[in-house]
Amino acid sequence: MTKPVPTYELYGEDARKRPDFWLHCETIPSRSSLYHWEIGLHRHQNFFQILYIAGGSGDALFGETVQPIRPPVMITVPPALNHGFRFSRDIDGFVFTVLASHLRVSPGERSRLGSWMAAPRLTRLDGSEDGGYVALTLARLGAEWEANRSHRTDLLDAYLTSALTLAARLGEEHPVKDDAADTENQRRMEQFLGLLQQHHRAHRPATFYARELGLSPTHLNRIARDVTGQSAHEIIARKLTDEARRELVFTRGSVQEIGFRLGFADPAYFSRFFLRQTGMTPRAWRLAERMKLGA
Repeated sequence: MTKPVPTYELYGEDARKRPDFWLHCETIPSRSSLYHWEIGLHRHQNFFQILYIAGGSGDALFGETVQPIRPPVMITVPPALNHGFRFSRDIDGFVFTVLASHLRVSPGERSRLGSWMAAPRLTRLDGSEDGGYVALTLARLGAEWEANRSHRTDLLDAYLTSALTLAARLGEEHPVKDDAADTENQRRMEQFLGLLQQHHRAHRPATFYARELGLSPTHLNRIARDVTGQSAHEIIARKLTDEARRELVFTRGSVQEIGFRLGFADPAYFSRFFLRQTGMTPRAWRLAERMKLGA
């Protein structure tokens, strides 16, 4: 049975409580770090969200579609859309949660801006004067929220409207490609990730996944780089590393036991693999993460 997608006001908080804000702002690391840098699929029934990503990397999930995050970028999410995120540990930026009824233009309203806001968007903010201005405006929006000075509401409104209007203009000038090749690459990538979920503990090489998908290894690598910016081999290694991190933080098994569960017959090889991927041994990484959680 398919697990229902939860509805939140803010991720991880009870949606039944009546919100006491029209706009909420927080840094992306402040919440995502609590969930091991992975925000599962969820929705906000009455809220429009804007994420400003200034640094780091990751993936944005809209339903079953995965889009790579390449800063500087503004991500907009309309109400009632299933979405989630996977972030790198060096992610930097803000997330703004806005009561949809407060917006001067509603998502889906019969206007250019309303139509633009009705669908999820990743809007690149580099390469143009307007893009740089949107990035600066979102950074100022976050700073104004934190400062809590006089005339705050009027300024927050003005920054928000300016950022959305200019971002919509950028979207019209530089539309995202949506041709058959892009759609096919996304489909192949989802199939690859599904197979990886099934077989990552068996340490199958990229050639195995290419064969299962009816592709050459070179073609699979090309698709992986186009969609995620990483090679198939790097994606396989990242999957094993992510699973190891979860086991190290959330289970009580020894490093050796966790290595065995992840398909590493040699504990020393598991430690070398983890060190190569993260810059720390499994034991040192576990101690550091548990100290953070304890704090």
